[in-house]
Amino acid sequence: MGSTNYSSTFIRVATDCPVESGEEPPTRGAAPSVAALQYELASRRPYVLTSDDLLFEVHAIRRAIPADARAAERDAFFAKSQACLRASPLAKRYGWGIHHDADGHIALVPLGTDEYRVLADDPTLTQLTAMRSKRA
Repeated sequence: MGSTNYSSTFIRVATDCPVESGEEPPTRGAAPSVAALQYELASRRPYVLTSDDLLFEVHAIRRAIPADARAAERDAFFAKSQACLRASPLAKRYGWGIHHDADGHIALVPLGTDEYRVLADDPTLTQLTAMRSKRA
């Protein structure tokens, strides 16, 4: 089973992110976007979910997978390679850094805050940048 989890890592927003501070993704229509689901789940439970937990929970919600089938479905989901949170629209478009603590649990950190600057300058963390939305 592959994993998207990092530990002691900070994912900075993409260099071409169009915002200067963290924004809540809009909710449109009956089916929330991946960004809106990721934001809702991660912001409600900082340092509770891992990257794998978040990505699978979004998948399960969007596919309406019943609770009793989720363990088997999770194995199938991670049997294929999955994009890590560097590809998340939260870090690419909406201005959210993603901090992975030593145990791999994540929290969203809004761009433009003191907390973001401290984590982005922390030499003890692996520093990654979210993927750009457009080619250079």
